Amino acid sequence: MADRKDDLIKTGQQPPLRKALPPFEGLRAFDAIARLGGVRKAAKWLDRDHAVLSRHLRALEEWVGITLVERVPTGLILTEAGKDYHRSIAQALDMVAHATLDLLNQGIHHQLLIWSTPGFAQQWLSRRLASLERANQGVEIELKPSVSAPDFLSHEATADIRYWASYEDLDELPSHLRSQVIAQSPIIPVASPDYLENAPEINTPEDLLNHQLLHENTTETWEIWLNSLGVDCADGLKGPRLWQGNLTSDASRHGRGIALTNPLLAEKHLARGDLVWIGKDNPAFPARRGDYVLIARHDRWNEPSLRKFRQWLTNTIAKDTPQFKPGS
Repeated sequence: MADRKDDLIKTGQQPPLRKALPPFEGLRAFDAIARLGGVRKAAKWLDRDHAVLSRHLRALEEWVGITLVERVPTGLILTEAGKDYHRSIAQALDMVAHATLDLLNQGIHHQLLIWSTPGFAQQWLSRRLASLERANQGVEIELKPSVSAPDFLSHEATADIRYWASYEDLDELPSHLRSQVIAQSPIIPVASPDYLENAPEINTPEDLLNHQLLHENTTETWEIWLNSLGVDCADGLKGPRLWQGNLTSDASRHGRGIALTNPLLAEKHLARGDLVWIGKDNPAFPARRGDYVLIARHDRWNEPSLRKFRQWLTNTIAKDTPQFKPGS
């Protein structure tokens, strides 16, 4: 490891300072590990795999030629050199973070990057873009439907909207993110009147196993929902995979089978009679609540454009669809 120092300082002459900068990923990993007291905690905070962070830490130690962290049975502790080094770089990283936020803030008030589940983006949000634009005049709005969440650490999105079912096991949000429930709507099975007219009768959730179930990319959503109602799905579920909730709902409207959706998205079709809510008012089908949740970075939560967007969401949901506002 000492060879690195020899490369940097030759014959008493100090090299240019920029050449003495180690890889930034290693610095960021070491800083998080030092502050949080462990690789796994740091990985969760940075939303990275813990094995990747361990590699970054080892690479940094090899680069500087000094052991920064001692591996002990109880975890990791900083060496004396590691403590001194962290005190110095923590201040520098704070300065980099503040300078970057200042730079981002120059354009932040004029841009709103919204990621969302495809169903909410298409069925609810896109139909109200004119109202959103009026509430955020002078702000450039970009809406991206996506089944995956954005990378907030690289500022891919200002806000992300996901649907979380109450019966699912969900990972805790990383500490750099914050969330707010903006609407509540249960998961429900739906089908077209034509399909139900010619299909076996449905009196209990278990009866659904005798029907054509429409799946997204896997059968998992149906399995978790049925399991929450006490139905054993050990033998697996049949039915076509259509990859997105929009497609399963559309297929159900055209008589292809039974889909899982929520009334916030299917409200228009339920009201017109294009879809039938299977098990509504039937005690055998207890409601399984789900939350639409807005997620954003902690350090951007109260920025003007994001604050206006959050206010617009809660006000519009309360006005247009009051039955779905949180706590209704």
